[in-house]
Amino acid sequence: MKGRHALLGVAAMLLLAGCAGQRGTQSASPEQIQALIVRLLPANTADRQGWARDIQVAFTAQRLDPSQSNLCAVLAVTEQESTFQADPQVPGLGRIARQEIDRRAARVHVPQLLVNAALKTPSPNGKSYSERLDAARSEKQLSAIFDDLIGSVPLGRTLLGDLNPVRTGGPMQVSIAFAERHAQGYPYTYSGTIRQEVFSRRGGMYFGIAHLMGYPTHYDQPLYRFADFNAGWYASRNAAFQAALSRVSGVDLALDGDLIAPGAIFPGSTEKAVRLLGAKLDLRNPSIRSQLEEGDSLDFEETPLYERLYVLADKSAGKALPRAILPGIELKSPKITRKLTTAWFAKRVDERYLRCMKR
Repeated sequence: MKGRHALLGVAAMLLLAGCAGQRGTQSASPEQIQALIVRLLPANTADRQGWARDIQVAFTAQRLDPSQSNLCAVLAVTEQESTFQADPQVPGLGRIARQEIDRRAARVHVPQLLVNAALKTPSPNGKSYSERLDAARSEKQLSAIFDDLIGSVPLGRTLLGDLNPVRTGGPMQVSIAFAERHAQGYPYTYSGTIRQEVFSRRGGMYFGIAHLMGYPTHYDQPLYRFADFNAGWYASRNAAFQAALSRVSGVDLALDGDLIAPGAIFPGSTEKAVRLLGAKLDLRNPSIRSQLEEGDSLDFEETPLYERLYVLADKSAGKALPRAILPGIELKSPKITRKLTTAWFAKRVDERYLRCMKR
């Protein structure tokens, strides 16, 4: 009877979510949220209760609405990135890491003989760095090797500086730099570093959920959040802005969502195209730059630049143009062995999301 009551509670919560949109699950208890997550997880997921607990804690700590749509978005990304493995295995990871070390050595003119000798030295766990690289199967293992290499071997700092080259980790493959920037409010007590927390299930899910859900948008479907998860916040909106700008200016632009390159002093192609329309937009160059710099926030949509550009673009098209499109970005990584794009990633995740919504 108790199990039947719990099941009825989940069913009622689902019904509320369907009828009242995002308001239906706002007052749900942690136990109810976890029960819903368990129901939504793919059938072959191991330790379903553990995954449900870590996801629920992340939603509660970040004050995110645990609606079925939001939960399915998180589950879809996790399934795509790791098939619910807390520390996913990467084929050929040791070989990829060694190639990266050799590439960096060549760049700073360090002889290969010296690199080989350094990697044969014992690491803090007693095994040589070369042995540990050969045995590495996950990014967590590889990150620990690089941390030891930087801290213990003089040549390691020469090759790597202070920067561990493992940049993503955990079941959602979230950026470690992102996690370090958003560590305030992390709900767990930990003794190591945020980098190490990313490689745990609880930390990887917390920061991955923050990256996926932790910013406001006006998107009409989750597909664009999935693209942003891969390409950066607001990339889908900014790519649509670039498409509209290209139509009005006649300039062929890469629809990558990067309105201004990070740290850029000189104007890039998007800024140059806007400058061509400066008179029509009644905007001077300094104002154009400052408004393009709002491209990493929702406020960009309230700038005169955004509003006036779309007036021109919609008039040119004879209809309202889309305010979000999938960015045209090819994915590049030593781990990727075939041609993949952000659009491919977003569509794959969206397929998983739709399956989750039917469960």
